[in-house]
Amino acid sequence: MEGIMKAIRHLALIFALSAVSLNAERQQEALDRGLVAVPQADGSIFLSWRWLGSDSEHAAFHVYQKDTETDWMRMTEAPLKEATCFRVAADRVAKEASFAVRAVVDGKEEALSTTVPPWQKPYWEIPIQPLEDYRAGDASVGDLDGDGQYEIVLHQTSRGRDNSHEGVTGRPVLDAYEMDGRHLWRIDLGMNIREGEHYTQFMVYDLDGDGRAEIACKTADGTTDGQGTVIGDGEKDWRFLEEGDKRHGRILEGPEYFTIFDGLTGAALKTVDYLPSRDPIDGWGGRGGNGGNDSYGNRCDRFLACVAYLDGKRPSVVMCRGVYGRIAMVAWDWRDGVLSQRWMFDSGISYPPYEDASLFSGMGGHSLSVGDIDRDGRDEIVYQAMVVDDDGKGLYSTGRRHGDSMHLSDFDPERPGQELFLITENEGRTVAFQTPGAGMHDARNGEVLWAHSPGVDVRQGLVADIDPRHPGAEAWGGPGGLRTVKGEPIGPAPRSIGFALWWDGDRLRELLGRGGRVMKWNWEDGEEEVIFTTSAEATGSPSRRDRRRRFRRPNLIADLLGDWREEILIPSPQGDALRVFTTTIPSRHRVRTLMHDSQYRLGIAWQNVVYNKPAHPSFFLGEASTVPE
Repeated sequence: MEGIMKAIRHLALIFALSAVSLNAERQQEALDRGLVAVPQADGSIFLSWRWLGSDSEHAAFHVYQKDTETDWMRMTEAPLKEATCFRVAADRVAKEASFAVRAVVDGKEEALSTTVPPWQKPYWEIPIQPLEDYRAGDASVGDLDGDGQYEIVLHQTSRGRDNSHEGVTGRPVLDAYEMDGRHLWRIDLGMNIREGEHYTQFMVYDLDGDGRAEIACKTADGTTDGQGTVIGDGEKDWRFLEEGDKRHGRILEGPEYFTIFDGLTGAALKTVDYLPSRDPIDGWGGRGGNGGNDSYGNRCDRFLACVAYLDGKRPSVVMCRGVYGRIAMVAWDWRDGVLSQRWMFDSGISYPPYEDASLFSGMGGHSLSVGDIDRDGRDEIVYQAMVVDDDGKGLYSTGRRHGDSMHLSDFDPERPGQELFLITENEGRTVAFQTPGAGMHDARNGEVLWAHSPGVDVRQGLVADIDPRHPGAEAWGGPGGLRTVKGEPIGPAPRSIGFALWWDGDRLRELLGRGGRVMKWNWEDGEEEVIFTTSAEATGSPSRRDRRRRFRRPNLIADLLGDWREEILIPSPQGDALRVFTTTIPSRHRVRTLMHDSQYRLGIAWQNVVYNKPAHPSFFLGEASTVPE
């Protein structure tokens, strides 16, 4: 048995290495070192930086310091080979110091990285331009100006509504900011784009390979780009304004557009018709969700989006419509100033009792993922309970129907390939199907590995390696507590079930709890323990008002800066700034920046889509990780 397990682990390592090889063939962001210098309470400075995907396996690093009166002074006696973080002792920190790192390859030092001063606070604060009656919503990142550093695109939201509820909303606004708070542009999507989690999915990514990211999203008459140019007819108001009607506040008439915006200026570069159209409005129902239908715009206006490497080399943007019944996706290529349609997938229209419905109908959810699950070098779109291949054809359907949560990665290092963890919503007439409420699948073909709770409505679920006593990740959601990656119950589950992140020094993942608190799972006592809080002005738990208004969820969790561990982007308590929190816990582990793993990077692009979920890499990163360090 031991020999078999060694062989399996060796095969998992081959898959991890081949994933790195496949990533190398893809268009990849040219990032800088992302060096951060964070002051500590004892006067020391904690530094961390990126080990890039383009760096040599044998790269080591020297740390340098200078002040206004001295030249660069090396702070490391020997090149650092085991980690990409370093603490400068308080008695060695110069007044008005700046820091840089140098990669060392085969004994030769490369150029200094970008010079950075220490942060003035335990977090980095980015002033924003708030709007009255708005709040800072989802955010995404991209290198908008081509300097190797990320800028932030922020969705400011006002009076958002779920599709199932009528009412007039605010106008969705997208703002772009440099990390120092410099405002680059504002795109006002206008009154003819309804506000809410299911409406505006914005993709920030370098779609044409010119080194600068674009922004892609649905637009309408009256959308104003970052240069003040109006798209379509700026005088048209397509909203249905008759109160007391289920259609109140919805936009069910008028043109729908899809626009590519320049990331540096916010200027609209190309606008085409959004495909497919909403019509017929009553043609989007099915067996997903509660199995119903409507003619007032609930189901026809549920949108998702993603970016995928459909040819294995260059990214395409995929705009999606529908989840509960009819599901349609359109893949677009932005190349040399030309926007062209690559393919369209459409599960087709069906009406009650849906006997002629496609196997792919009703299988959508409120999140999605992208990854090369069949190992052919090209990405598939995992649309909750079904998968569309890189050529736009349905690859398989699990039959698991609609859910609010899903996770894709190599969660089990003892078996080849990736796993897909699905959560299913069983309610109303769909309870009769007795669909499992949660379960793990082989991501390559949809085969059920294990499942539980037939007919139970499971709302949320999460997968992360939080217990080192069991190989692979753990999963929880619905009845039964915490389970191993094989589905075996092992005890109580954490209460936190929304976000996971790598924060402390080991390779286990931590959890983001209420109040912006980073939680470590105590596997021996079966409890969550607070190891960090983003509530910098308060001790203990934040007030109920703060939890509800400001700390409900982060704007983004991603490997934005520093080493491979993740940062938390979250609004300030006053709502006039965004704060970046990074870990200052030393780690002996060296992992390449997660942003140079294609699947993780694409996960950061889709994290703002509907119900935000954590991004996962293409390889297993956990206690028994085989990823090269």
